[in-house]
Amino acid sequence: MIWVVDASVALRWFMKNENHPNADVILERVISQPEDFAVPELFCFEVYAALCRLHPSGHEVFVNGMIPILHSGIFRYPMTETLAAHAVRYVKKGLTGYDACYVALAKEVKGIWLTFDEKAHNLIVKERLSHSLVKSLPKNWK
Repeated sequence: MIWVVDASVALRWFMKNENHPNADVILERVISQPEDFAVPELFCFEVYAALCRLHPSGHEVFVNGMIPILHSGIFRYPMTETLAAHAVRYVKKGLTGYDACYVALAKEVKGIWLTFDEKAHNLIVKERLSHSLVKSLPKNWK
């Protein structure tokens, strides 16, 4: 199983007032088994922008905390015509273009998108391509 990590998960790794035990469990696994995870290329920009907006030391946190994680072996997936073709289907279901790219990547790699955005998850719950971490880890989490 490939787990597609949303920016909402990564932000909880670095924001004290946003921390969540499920995000911590994800981080532990990202560190120990990075090959089980993928992110679309927009993930890096999204996390950087949010950290710079929300964290008093956003740039430093990104460079010292996020960059090593990104270099650990997580699959960083580029935007392709195929990914865009998949994403448009989810935009039509009400997702933002960003969220649609995460779901499209999950479909492409036969994985699951992990997010704290319950509203987005609920829009595509029937697709079985996402899991909201608000209440639990995925049932097939090992």
